[in-house]
Amino acid sequence: MADGHDARASSKRAKADRMLQERTHDPYLTRHKYAEPTVCPSCSAVYHQGRWHWARTPEGAESHTCPACQRVHDDYPAGVITLSGAYVAPHRDDILRLARNEEEAEKVEHPLARIMKTEEQGADLVISTTDMHLARRISQALRRAHHGELDYHYAEETHLLRVTWTHA
Repeated sequence: MADGHDARASSKRAKADRMLQERTHDPYLTRHKYAEPTVCPSCSAVYHQGRWHWARTPEGAESHTCPACQRVHDDYPAGVITLSGAYVAPHRDDILRLARNEEEAEKVEHPLARIMKTEEQGADLVISTTDMHLARRISQALRRAHHGELDYHYAEETHLLRVTWTHA
């Protein structure tokens, strides 16, 4: 009986440790609450009721750069999608349009989810995002629309999701 109790206690400690680690590894996570309301001077997102929203700038709002704009400024993405294969070049415009449509749909409810940049790296196309969930959403939309293979790698120590999408 003591063994079962010790195993449960150990499991709870491990889960608590994991939860603490998850909360501390993203350098762009807000560690404090902003004064309410606060507005981002770069994108005009408004911090209200504990989260960032798209809203009119309230009278007397404080100014603070939102985490997404800070990531763009620092060139520190949370998601990187690398698209490779012979399929990419002839379908580049369609792929980028799909990625921008996914970004717009996500940004309606989540102002911190944005495409930072798109760039050519040799024959590959690379899309960087401010949010790892947006990177996953874009990559899944690519697979639904254009098929291909997806490979996900999450680097916990840098809070970065790397997605590789390949299509012959």
